Amino acid sequence: MASLTCSAEQLAQFLGANTTNPTAAAAYLCDQFSTISNKFTDTAYAIDTTYLLFSAYLVFSMQLGFAMLCAGSVRAKNTMNIMLTNVLDAAAGGLFYYLFGFAFAFGAPSNGFIGRHFFGLKDVPTQTFDYSSFLYQWAFAIAAAGITSGSIAERTQFVAYLIYSSFLTGFVYPVVSNWFWSSDGWASASNTGNLLFGSGVIDFAGSGVVHMVGGIAGLWGALIEGPRIGRFDSSGRSVALRGHSASLVVLGTFLLWFGWYGFNPGSFTKILSPYNSGSYYGQWSAVGRTAVTTTLAGCTAALTTLFSKRILSGHWNVTDVCNGLLGGFAAITAGCSVVEPWAAIICGFVAAVVLISCNKLAEKLKFDDPLEAAQLHGGCGAWGIIFTALFATEKYVNEVYPKVPNKPNRPYGLFMGGGGKLLAAHVIQILVIVGWVSATMGPLFYALHKLKLLRISAEDEMAGMDMTRHGGFAYIYHEDDELQKAGIQLRKIEPRATTPTSN
Repeated sequence: MASLTCSAEQLAQFLGANTTNPTAAAAYLCDQFSTISNKFTDTAYAIDTTYLLFSAYLVFSMQLGFAMLCAGSVRAKNTMNIMLTNVLDAAAGGLFYYLFGFAFAFGAPSNGFIGRHFFGLKDVPTQTFDYSSFLYQWAFAIAAAGITSGSIAERTQFVAYLIYSSFLTGFVYPVVSNWFWSSDGWASASNTGNLLFGSGVIDFAGSGVVHMVGGIAGLWGALIEGPRIGRFDSSGRSVALRGHSASLVVLGTFLLWFGWYGFNPGSFTKILSPYNSGSYYGQWSAVGRTAVTTTLAGCTAALTTLFSKRILSGHWNVTDVCNGLLGGFAAITAGCSVVEPWAAIICGFVAAVVLISCNKLAEKLKFDDPLEAAQLHGGCGAWGIIFTALFATEKYVNEVYPKVPNKPNRPYGLFMGGGGKLLAAHVIQILVIVGWVSATMGPLFYALHKLKLLRISAEDEMAGMDMTRHGGFAYIYHEDDELQKAGIQLRKIEPRATTPTSN
């Protein structure tokens, strides 16, 4: 927002000769103008901070969505365990992101690889970062850790969750954040002085930074642990180990949908930014457009999954539809602010196809991910990065991202006439995220495996971790047990064909 300025010397010339003390009168008027100007500045900061805080609360509410989704997707005997790991992600992530993560991610000036300031929020607030910035970015960090927990559910020791969650939120994820989101990250679109391929990476809300990081970490954890007992039979055929509550899956999906409106539109971090002062069109319009593209991608992916799974399996499966919806959201997250709404529909459609294909491949390779987290967040996240490089529009890219010195416009989507520079930068992003997460989280999981700190025993896995590790089941009342105590035996009733009787 432009600041108001007032000069007493200039104003005194307009007060006329009849004014007793024109200089004093002009100084008084300028003081009043300065006070009004300061109030406008204060209001702008307050509005933007309130917007960012509200967005942070929405993103944090996604933790409840993750918890419900995970709880419904596992068997009842592991419900308490997976709920506790979601609480752990937030708690351990909060401390480690405060001590190290935020500094590694946004501690500019940095060397382009890792931040070096703001450890323990020292020197915060600044003109660039307030406490609200930390809260918002922490909510993103624990979202990445929550993704990984879904991949290794139902068979992982509790100490392993503590170790990987702290390492991911305190080091692995923040370094990736620095590369693509910090003002001086080596591949950041905000680093106008040294843009990768003259473009930088446009990963607006984190299809790569959040979703691919969490998905690839989960991939390595699940690979090293191996599948759950009973997931594949002796001949190698897939056996469905269904979650115990579709109701919790749907509840978690809607909570995540709600939180995504803080995840994507909130990534602007500011709302009171006019593109042309005095116009109805400004950053508030871009915020609304981002919410629309997010919605359309998710809805399209859900419907595509619904009909595709109906054709493939013959069922209308609500849990598959929920995962398809989330896959659409994960894909649109990178380009939600720079694409047209019609392009978001394409994004969602392809995201559903990617998710179904990744699940088929995982089944063939005997890869077991109870929540399809690696396929959903890793596969659909990678597609979202490519999608943005193809469909980002010139107008929106130049509105959302800072101007490049000595260049009238920034590179934009290949299919929109913007050339291949943005696509080249995004291919690099996918490769370096896969490489970095594999080089850090892979050895960590392998070391935990060798130290026998990763997977629980076969006996504990068969009995369920709620009973063996957490003191009892999550659900007290068991209807089947009560019926058996009352002497009521349940049996399966098979349909019979009726034979017409002859007269």
